[in-house]
Amino acid sequence: MTESNALDPEDRKIVTLARSARARNGVPEGAAVRDETGRTYVAGTVALESLKLSALQTAVAMAVASGARSLEAAAVVTEAESAAAEDRAAVRDLGGPETPVLVASPDGVVRVTVSAG
Repeated sequence: MTESNALDPEDRKIVTLARSARARNGVPEGAAVRDETGRTYVAGTVALESLKLSALQTAVAMAVASGARSLEAAAVVTEAESAAAEDRAAVRDLGGPETPVLVASPDGVVRVTVSAG
């Protein structure tokens, strides 16, 4: 596990943003991604009757819709031990297989960093 304050400041920022989205919206997951220009996109889980997206899928979709061409990093705050395969696939589609995905617990401690690949 990695304490949030031991992270690179830009990675710490996306973990903090993801954690805030989860808490603010009362959803199971919060996520944030950083694009190639340093812009961040923050989202929570979407659970409508006709549309279900994880927080990370939603954050990637927001980045794409805003014109991002690539991703530098992604973070998800979740109770799960790791990022789901579908979430890593969404990050990989935009950022490539080496894009790091930081998986943090609700208290903001990064459990693991995995590649999107």
